[in-house]
Amino acid sequence: MSILAERGHVRPATPVPAPLRPVRVLRGRRGEVHRPPTRARVVAGRRPAGAPCAAPRRVPVRWPWLAALAVASCLVITGLGLLGSGASGAPVPERTATVSVGQGDTLASLAARFAPDSEPGAVVARIKELNRLDQAVLVPGLPLTVPVADPAAAPAP
Repeated sequence: MSILAERGHVRPATPVPAPLRPVRVLRGRRGEVHRPPTRARVVAGRRPAGAPCAAPRRVPVRWPWLAALAVASCLVITGLGLLGSGASGAPVPERTATVSVGQGDTLASLAARFAPDSEPGAVVARIKELNRLDQAVLVPGLPLTVPVADPAAAPAP
């Protein structure tokens, strides 16, 4: 047996392992690491279809609550509207009187003066009906028939 000391560097008898290479990332699959084709693809938060503990996906709770809140707010607004419209004072008086329109008078001011407890819109509509008025233009001195709530409030003929 001869010793090869003169040759310089001596190779060991066992092979040296190669350095570890980093895992290759495929660009077409959104950063997923290369895996064998037999291995199931795992997505964060989901289990594969054949997993033993696969639970059905739950619907987020936000949408039912949002729909319930929208329906409840619509009901509240509708209820307040009905309560506000039903809270009118007295009905339009049946008793009428003929008055002369003064300078600057409007149908609303006449309704507030002669039927203060009634709803002004209903009294204005009744004045238009009694006098067959299509327009709300009033001329000073025009005689109008208006509903009167209190006989003492009616002008003397």
